[in-house]
Order: sequence, then structure tokens, then C-alpha cells
Amino acid sequence: MNLTEHFKLEKERNIKKLGKDKKLRDLALEFIKHSSQYKYSYNFTWLGRPIIQIPQDIVAMQEMIWQVKPDLIIETGIAHGGSLIFYASMLELIGNGKVLGIDIDIRKHNRREIGKHKMFKRIEMIEGSSVDEKVIKKVEKIVKQHKKILVCLDSLHTHNHVLNELNIYSKFVSKGSYLVVFDTVIEYMPKGFFKNRPWDKDNNPATAVKQFLKKNKNFVVDKEIDNKLLITSAPRGFLKRVK
Repeated sequence: MNLTEHFKLEKERNIKKLGKDKKLRDLALEFIKHSSQYKYSYNFTWLGRPIIQIPQDIVAMQEMIWQVKPDLIIETGIAHGGSLIFYASMLELIGNGKVLGIDIDIRKHNRREIGKHKMFKRIEMIEGSSVDEKVIKKVEKIVKQHKKILVCLDSLHTHNHVLNELNIYSKFVSKGSYLVVFDTVIEYMPKGFFKNRPWDKDNNPATAVKQFLKKNKNFVVDKEIDNKLLITSAPRGFLKRVK
């Protein structure tokens, strides 16, 4: 066994052990709960644009994109556009691909700043609800031009909306690629934790994922990613298409 193979096996063993460490998993959730009072995930940028993500999730997405090498990444929910820039920069390194961002409200200043960015050459945006029929038809036209597709859902976090997105956008994901559902961590926070929000415990992306997986056997939770990250906004939200 060479050093590379030894390192790989050691990493796999460590990840399995991490997944079995309940105390560490609980500490990770406590970190997310406590750090949210400082809007922890809002405090980072990618190539100059705010990216509202936990750093561990950014690393996970980097690994995933490099492994899958999609030629189209679809993201619902744009905000400041940091994730679009991030995905586009990864595709730029790969040397191929396009990012499609969808948001019900793309604010003018965000559209302007995204449009000025060097990575905008790989980005297209659609304004409208991700589950609106007109928007879906536009997405379908773009999807037809691509072979390997990865999807990230990060818009409205209510159960019904996310379940609707899952049923629609799962059809676009290529076998071996991923459907990533962010903010499933809402389910693991206390009831009433998200004040003045339409989502809460028992009504969030995690509950939508659970219902979706009961009927859709084409996807499985990639538990290795969960075990490796621990601190993540998307526990049990990294869904791999296996069929």
C-alpha cells in the first residue's frame, strides 16, 4: 500500500468515527445555534461578493463540484450572488460550464454587482418564483443544452415550497450528481427559534426532504458528507442521484 492509499483509508476511517460521535454532533449543532445570534453565515465573501453560507458547506460544495464536474449548476435563491460567483469560479477552474440562478426578487444593486464581476460570463439569472410554470419552462430550455447537472435549493425554506422544488428540480439532476438542499438544520433548532419567519421546526427543508425520499428512490443521503462536515446548514441535505 502506497502513501496515497494509506491516507485515503485513514481518512475514511476518521470520517466513520466522526459520524458515530454523538457528543461531537451535538456540539456542532450547539455551535450553529449559538453562533446564529451573530449571523455567522452572513460574515463571509467569495471573490468579493457576500456568500451566505457556512464555510464548511463551501468546502463541501468545492469537493462535490470538482468531483462531478457539472456543465450546469442550478441554484434557487440568489441573495447577494456570492454562491453564484463561487460556483462560476469553480467551473472556470474546470474550464467548462454555466451557472443558472433563480430568485423571486433579484435586487437591482445585486444584479448590478453580479453583472460587473469577472465570473459573470458563466452566469445567467432568471427572476421569478422557482416553482412558477413560466420559470420552469425557461429552465427546461436551458437544461436541454447540458448533460451533467447539479442542483442547489436555497430559496423559501417552508416545507411545501421545498417539496415542490424537490419534485420539480430533481428531474434535472444527472445520475451520479447531487441535489443539495440547504437549511435542513432548521429542523434541529428549537421550536420558535426563527422568529418572524414562515418556517420552523416541523415545517422546513428537512421535513420536505424526508417526505421526498419516501417516494423517490433515485436519491440517497450522502452520509459521508454529513459525517465529515458536522458543522453544516444542510444535515441530511446532500442528496446523491444513484438511479
